[in-house]
Amino acid sequence: MAVGKNKRLSKGKKGLKKKIVDPFTRKDWYDIKAPSTFAVRNVGKTLVNRTQGLKQADVALKGRVVEMSLADLQGAEDLSFRKVKLRVDEVVGRNVLTSFYGMDFTTDKLRSIVRKGYSLIEAHVEAKTTDGYLLRLFAIAFTSKRANQIKKTSYAQSAQIRAIRKQMTDIMQREASNCDLKELVQKFIPETIGAQIAKACHGIYPLQNVFVRKAKILKTPKYDAQKLLEQHAGADETGAKIGKGEFKEPKVLAEV
Repeated sequence: MAVGKNKRLSKGKKGLKKKIVDPFTRKDWYDIKAPSTFAVRNVGKTLVNRTQGLKQADVALKGRVVEMSLADLQGAEDLSFRKVKLRVDEVVGRNVLTSFYGMDFTTDKLRSIVRKGYSLIEAHVEAKTTDGYLLRLFAIAFTSKRANQIKKTSYAQSAQIRAIRKQMTDIMQREASNCDLKELVQKFIPETIGAQIAKACHGIYPLQNVFVRKAKILKTPKYDAQKLLEQHAGADETGAKIGKGEFKEPKVLAEV
């Protein structure tokens, strides 16, 4: 036999399979904590590979974006047509602290409000909050029938649409630039901006189904850990509040 021809002598038996290891055995579960803006704080779980060597679990978790229904965050079924995005910014123990990252409508809600015989008016604007977040807001509105209207259709004229769009952009710009991100999110939930637009445009043409349908964060300020912890104040991991009479001054030691 020629030297070097039988290459299988140094190898094991052919056909042996590798031992299958369940990938979930090397993963850990983390609780997702929503900001204090929302009623429900513990909103779900996420899993990540356990820290091994240079691969840190914290690094893999930071920057993840989770999408959930506003109905789950507020505990109200009538808000199920809104989707909210939360981004993981910090990991504390087995909890991941998130911040608001965006908002959108579900497809079925958007299609259900589009009707024949009415004008659809859309507008978008870029606005900067007082705490340095740059957002792009998208609004949507539909014309409605006037009181005692006989005509079947309710189409607005081009000049009226331009006037309504101008009011929409002005109101969104004003409401977003006069508050911080937390206060702006609180305006999204009960749709106060949409109500203001409908009221301001009533003299131009009556409107219905007026919503800020989408919000995108384009630019965020420099990361501030203290501010993130303030957004999550009141969560279980922050500790119990000390009562007025519970704190006692420690005695002064004679020697150290």
